Amino acid sequence: MYVSVFTDELQREVTEILPTLAGWGMKYVDFRSRVFGKPIENLTMDELKALRAQLDELGLKTGVIQSSLCKVHLPGPDVVAKEMQKLEGIIRAADVLDCRLVRSFNFWQHDQYDPKCGELAMRPDAQAQVMEMFYPFAKRAQEAGLILGIENCGQTPDEVITVLEQLNVPGWGMAWDVSNMFEILPEAKGDCVDYFTKCLKYANMLHVKSRGVLAEVEGKKVPWERVLRGALVTGKDMPVSIETHVPAGVGLNGEEATKKCYDYLKRVWPASAPGDMKSALSPVQMFDRPYNDNPVNMVVVGLGMGKNRCAQITNTNGIKLYGVCDTNETRAKEIGEQFKVPYSADINTFLNDPAVEVMYVVVPTGDHCRVARQCLEAGKHVLLTKPMDINHERCDELIAFAKEKGLLLGVDFDLHFRGPLKELQLAVKNGFFGNLKSANMILNIKRDKKYFDENGGWRGTWAMDGGGALSNQGIHEIDRLLACFGMPKRVSCTTYKQTHDIEAEDYGIAEWQYENGMIARISTTTSFPFNAWYTRLEVYGDKGAYMLTAGGPEGEHIYWNGDGKWTEESPNPVQREFNQGADNFAYCLRTGATLVVDPKEGSDSRYILDKMYESAKQNGAWVELEER
Repeated sequence: MYVSVFTDELQREVTEILPTLAGWGMKYVDFRSRVFGKPIENLTMDELKALRAQLDELGLKTGVIQSSLCKVHLPGPDVVAKEMQKLEGIIRAADVLDCRLVRSFNFWQHDQYDPKCGELAMRPDAQAQVMEMFYPFAKRAQEAGLILGIENCGQTPDEVITVLEQLNVPGWGMAWDVSNMFEILPEAKGDCVDYFTKCLKYANMLHVKSRGVLAEVEGKKVPWERVLRGALVTGKDMPVSIETHVPAGVGLNGEEATKKCYDYLKRVWPASAPGDMKSALSPVQMFDRPYNDNPVNMVVVGLGMGKNRCAQITNTNGIKLYGVCDTNETRAKEIGEQFKVPYSADINTFLNDPAVEVMYVVVPTGDHCRVARQCLEAGKHVLLTKPMDINHERCDELIAFAKEKGLLLGVDFDLHFRGPLKELQLAVKNGFFGNLKSANMILNIKRDKKYFDENGGWRGTWAMDGGGALSNQGIHEIDRLLACFGMPKRVSCTTYKQTHDIEAEDYGIAEWQYENGMIARISTTTSFPFNAWYTRLEVYGDKGAYMLTAGGPEGEHIYWNGDGKWTEESPNPVQREFNQGADNFAYCLRTGATLVVDPKEGSDSRYILDKMYESAKQNGAWVELEER
């Protein structure tokens, strides 16, 4: 995903405001009107070339051509002919600006309060009219290689989806303006999870309006942090375009309102998303804590993935984001200002502050225990992200040091705070499967060269990442298997470099053998061809079976079978008690309760990973595990 902006929403000639947008740090811009005083489709070749030259000079790219194509309700032939001329102008602009993504409409328009709004999804006769009129436009757009996004403006998302399904053109989707009809659609009430899931399935671009974002503008606010997490789960590389639409009389001009929307998006933009759509889209549950009036002061150290942790903390009762720290001072300043907290490039700024209670360490893996020890030495409690470090010896030494200092040490394996893992643990414990036979885990992810090169290129190295796909990504699933089935007796592992020029593996496959005869298999790749966090877990015994799918074509499902019939009803439903690791850590710090994820679990997951790599170095030879 990437942020773009309707350039004409800044209410000045586009060529005048492009330097401003580049100065904000934007990389993409959208065009609709006010380009040399014209709509984008009316520009001459010379004008388009001049616009392209300015974009190139400023380092900007065209995100979307935001046309008004076919934004008229079932018109006569004269208007249809003019719309076809508009399409030819759009194709010309798309060629020169090197942008195939185009916002469109489809000759069906009603006011959102018109009783006829929504009928297109239910009336075959109306669908036939629309398709007959719109089909020549769709055919010409396909011939020109355009990718259309049909907007839910003047029609409901279901009406757009109906048209898209009849067109059935790969890559075409919905230009989903989440604010449109958000106040009145019945399905957009409540937690919105099903509604957002449906719309994101079809979306190929998103629109952000000021009324859904800014407190100064009246309107129902969109939970963009949830929508963006869900969009990230889809794996689609789609634009999130700011179509400000600031009303008169709110005290903001177009440029000011657009900048506020842009700053808002930067603040809620996810660094990563949960692996399943339901977790991404579900509202954050604000648990009431007895220490709400005495929140735990927490500082996040490392602001790559740490930015996500900042957002989690600010949405959790009983914790205060006290500050942020990163050796990259520019990044520390940017994120500190986004969250309106103190920032520093020097960790000692916070280690020397007696008000700081917890340091949340989210630096590169190879620095985890080193930085954590520095924090413990300063008398601060420490929450570490996963994996705990690049080998289990370091993890064990840190656990012993924290115990010696009498300080709390935790690891943020957040799967433990979601229902699916707890329900599977209970099913195993309660004998749902009978004698366990097998667990098969597949994790498919796409990572590109940019991912491995950024931040000094530490990912995929042995010294700083502790491995490759199995260590950085697969550690989640290694922890899941350990949490449910315990430590195996022996492991065998084979690793490969199929795609990426990195030290460690981009594909790993392992087998675990248990004392009771159970076999577990796990495979992880970062060479998947599509953007996704695609997870499949199968478990079975002689009495029951289980399947979890997330991030792939099957959708988000958990199936149980204990009597010959598949159901999505868990035999042991679990009510969530904590939002994530930071919530549980703060709770235990204030109440003296035991951490849900003991730091030893962090060390155990690293231990078995180390043994898997030991096996891989011996061409998959079986490696025995010791008692821990």
